[in-house]
Amino acid sequence: MRAYIARRLVTSLIVVIGITIVTFGLLHLIYPSPALDVLGVHTSPIAINAWNRDNGFDRPWFMQYLHYMNELAHGNLGYSYKVNQSVDALFAERWGRSAWLSGLPLVLAVLLAIPVGIYQAVRRNGVGDSVLTSVTFTAYAMPDYFLYIIVIQIFALSLPIFSYEAAQSTNLLTIMTDWHAMTLPILSLVLLYVSGYARYMRSASIDTLAQDYIKAARAKGLPEKLVLWRHLVRNAFLPMVTLIGLSIPALLAGNIIAEEVWNYPGLGLLFYDSLGNADYNVLMAYVLIGAILTVLGNLAADIALTVSDPRIRLA
Repeated sequence: MRAYIARRLVTSLIVVIGITIVTFGLLHLIYPSPALDVLGVHTSPIAINAWNRDNGFDRPWFMQYLHYMNELAHGNLGYSYKVNQSVDALFAERWGRSAWLSGLPLVLAVLLAIPVGIYQAVRRNGVGDSVLTSVTFTAYAMPDYFLYIIVIQIFALSLPIFSYEAAQSTNLLTIMTDWHAMTLPILSLVLLYVSGYARYMRSASIDTLAQDYIKAARAKGLPEKLVLWRHLVRNAFLPMVTLIGLSIPALLAGNIIAEEVWNYPGLGLLFYDSLGNADYNVLMAYVLIGAILTVLGNLAADIALTVSDPRIRLA
């Protein structure tokens, strides 16, 4: 186990470094220097060259990359010249909001997807299965932003039950208790998550129900509920572990489309605004965090699978 984790961490580190090189190089080609943002668009070329020289932006891009990685090793994500604030402070201010917006729907979706998927598998091809399959496939195939617009139109504009935008407070506790503003964003994300998870849970449950140990348990006369919860759920849930692990990046990296549509002040909205503003260091930090969370999510899922099922051996 330890050797496997060590190998995966080394491989993950190489992947993350490769992502930073590609991202840094592409962003440098598009946006080689923030001098105009700092000095103004009417600054003379002489002043721009002097500023670039003083701040190291006149060096080759790979030398700039090495300098960036050195700063990163010391915990410095850079500085946003667009908002005149360190990237560390921007991320520290917003990560909790993104974690709440993504984490709560993820937990609720898993809790809903398990019984929904099992019900569909047990009642396969029945009326309930057909209805739930239609609903989940429609939600899964629908573009995220289109679903959000429909929800806003129905429940915030036509029927003004909830707010048409998410909570705007900078205090996380206030956001967590503002259900008038947060209900629609959270329920919309729950629907999107469930539409994907339930499909996987249904498929895994159908495969599990066909296994010999399920047939043997039923032949022994065990109650159906005991067969489902003791033998089916544990084994059918294993494929879901990987899917949940791949969802981890959304917890801190944020749901970009959701935060933009609902105007939610999290990391996703920060990234969206940074794309329009060409905020180099924010974009770089966001991609870096997303890459780290992706490889760690995969690693966590593999370890969780091994712990959950001793039959799986990590090579």
